[in-house]
Amino acid sequence: MTSAGSTDVVARLRAAGCVFAEDEARLLTAAAAETGVPLESLVARRVAGSPLEHLLGWAEFHGLRVAVSPGVFVPRQRTAFLVDLAVELIRDRTGHPVVVDLCCGSGALGLAAARAAADAGRAITLAAADIDPVAVACARRNLTPLGAPVYEGDLFEPLPEELRGCVDVLLCNTPYVPSEMIARMPPEARDHEPRTALDGGPDGLDVFRRVAADAAEWLAPGGHLLVESSEDQAPIALGVLAEHGLAGRVAESDEHYATVVIGTRPR
Repeated sequence: MTSAGSTDVVARLRAAGCVFAEDEARLLTAAAAETGVPLESLVARRVAGSPLEHLLGWAEFHGLRVAVSPGVFVPRQRTAFLVDLAVELIRDRTGHPVVVDLCCGSGALGLAAARAAADAGRAITLAAADIDPVAVACARRNLTPLGAPVYEGDLFEPLPEELRGCVDVLLCNTPYVPSEMIARMPPEARDHEPRTALDGGPDGLDVFRRVAADAAEWLAPGGHLLVESSEDQAPIALGVLAEHGLAGRVAESDEHYATVVIGTRPR
């Protein structure tokens, strides 16, 4: 692309509200060269509001390139904090830890946890599940190379029975945006990501409550459930965990602007 063409792309992206227009122009240009999709088509779709990651076919998450398909939830950078916490807990488990990525979307959390655990010298047994068939297909692209199965179904329902009572770390990035707030979300998310991955019900905790109700049956003794929430939701979430026999605590990261609620099954 000529310098003049590059300048034009940057200007169009900046006019559309893209804060990192120069970086996006470079990434879109590289994607056009790699895929053969005309750059003009990619830029037009980006200006119209398509998420950059859907156009590139991947998202950067926890130092990895994670395949992301159109119609699939794009992993948020703040969720790297949840993965970091999970890896710490994996290190503390004995034997060969079992990790499940529930509501997995692209499988980014499971992929990142497996890679980080391997870097720390710990191999894990990983499985994932999601209710959305588009997400399941995408997660299989990311997780099949690791030998990790991805199941399609509602929460715990599709998981094999042999995992019941054996999960050491349960990653569950449940939707937690209150229903009335969906309309205020950026169009990239509101219009291009599945509602099931965003809408958490009236207070944002509907799906979390369903997970918490059954988590103790699937966790191993001393096993942990990790769920992202807002800071305001965390005290309510702790009460829900206590109702279902899980010891709860809250971890927060100023660096990632993230809040994670952790529930632990008593030993």
